[in-house]
Amino acid sequence: MRIGVLTGGGDCPGLNAVIRAVVRKGVAEYGHEFIGFRDGWRGPLEGKTMPLGIPEVRGILPRGGTILRSSRTNPFKVDGGVEKVKANLADLGVDALVAIGGEDTLGVAKKLTDLDVPVVGVPKTIDNDLGATDYTFGFDTAVNIATEAIDRLHTTAESHHRCVVVEVMGRHAGWIALHSGLAGGANVILVPERRFSVSEVVGWVESRFRTDYSPIVVVAEGAQPAEGEMVTQNAELDAFGHVRLGGIGQWLSDQIEKATGKESRAVVLGHVQRGGTPTAFDRVLATRFGLHAIDAVHEGDYGKMVALRGTDIVRVPLAEATAELKTVPDHRLDEASVFFG
Repeated sequence: MRIGVLTGGGDCPGLNAVIRAVVRKGVAEYGHEFIGFRDGWRGPLEGKTMPLGIPEVRGILPRGGTILRSSRTNPFKVDGGVEKVKANLADLGVDALVAIGGEDTLGVAKKLTDLDVPVVGVPKTIDNDLGATDYTFGFDTAVNIATEAIDRLHTTAESHHRCVVVEVMGRHAGWIALHSGLAGGANVILVPERRFSVSEVVGWVESRFRTDYSPIVVVAEGAQPAEGEMVTQNAELDAFGHVRLGGIGQWLSDQIEKATGKESRAVVLGHVQRGGTPTAFDRVLATRFGLHAIDAVHEGDYGKMVALRGTDIVRVPLAEATAELKTVPDHRLDEASVFFG
């Protein structure tokens, strides 16, 4: 078989580990041939390819990002896009696709599967918000990066008697905020799943100051005040209808400083959470996903996504994986609230 591989959506640590595993097992055990599609779904849409064999995947296990590059291209938003994808796959002699991505990338994969394009999906997102899998690779690395930043910010905040508001990624799901906030000893954790009261946040901050310690507030980029909307950078939408978020950290920091009279600073971790070498956990998870994905392709089990259930890798329908986002449940937020203030 000739198998195409692509990585779509936001980059994340562990993508190269998946690519490596797919190719190594696919060539060594099954004798398949691989072709890399560049820049996400733009690759099969425009016929942008690169060689993808054993030499190309040597040494990429610890590398962040993706050697195939990525984009937020949506062929269903391009006139004749699906027909172009099908035609290019046929012209290139591609028998099946391995699509590595999050909600948007796998949503396209699901639609293409419905149109008889053979696709197997691999779940990727630092937000850990894909349904049908316990964890996605990239999440552990992002949490570790955010936790290290929070650890460092504790010391500088204490030195200057400041409040520090740390804005982390998380558009609709607050998993990074929850895990890094708990691991880093934050005094307030704010997530998109539960609107927050500014006055309550101010109360927690003042309570922390009264103990002669400086508060750390962790807020997901998609968190919203009880009276207000998401803070966005602009009104432009990407190909999947998403607006660019960012700014809630600075907005909240200003509110806290105004209400308390104490100095407050905002730190936006941004894309540093996506970059760099993946943790050992993410390398292993991504590798296992890749090994099981190529098994599914070899067996012709298309329209499926590999997923982690407990410690086992299983296959689930793409429809199930993309049906709804996996958000932080109330009981997890209630667990963390004992540390607020």
